Amino acid sequence: MIASYVIEFTEVGEVWFIVSPRNPLKETSTLLPGVNRLYMVNVAVEDEPAFKASNIEFHLPEPSYTIDTMDHLREQHPDRDFRLIAGADILPELRQWKEYERLLDLYSFFIYPRFSTAPTPFDQHPSIQWIPAPFIGISSSFIRIAIRDGKNMRHFLPEKVWRYIDEMGFYR
Repeated sequence: MIASYVIEFTEVGEVWFIVSPRNPLKETSTLLPGVNRLYMVNVAVEDEPAFKASNIEFHLPEPSYTIDTMDHLREQHPDRDFRLIAGADILPELRQWKEYERLLDLYSFFIYPRFSTAPTPFDQHPSIQWIPAPFIGISSSFIRIAIRDGKNMRHFLPEKVWRYIDEMGFYR
């Protein structure tokens, strides 16, 4: 929904969903294997021409660092202006990111507000553009926990993604 908002209400013409095989700030035991997550992103975006699933980080050294990915994208596609789309919940931990100052100097962010995010030093940074999209109180964590608790999340996900999660028994 946030990607659709960015396409419809900004000058952005495409959104690339970068699937990371290993995020250095997340516990790997809580993540599905990258190939499974990539498959789900592919089927989620397959009918939307403005969306693209990317496995670029599968071909970069692990763990995946955003600055390295962005530099690689810029090198491979010098004609494109890459930006990051993220939830405001990344801002409190941004100082933990590799070369976060260079990342902010070179790239801009579209930030989607979250309901319980405390103010951060980055809120007014010139590289941060807040997305005034309608508030959506559903997160991937909410969906994963609900599935683990036996809830039917069929209508919270694209049909093919739900079927895959259900068939594979993920998050139970």
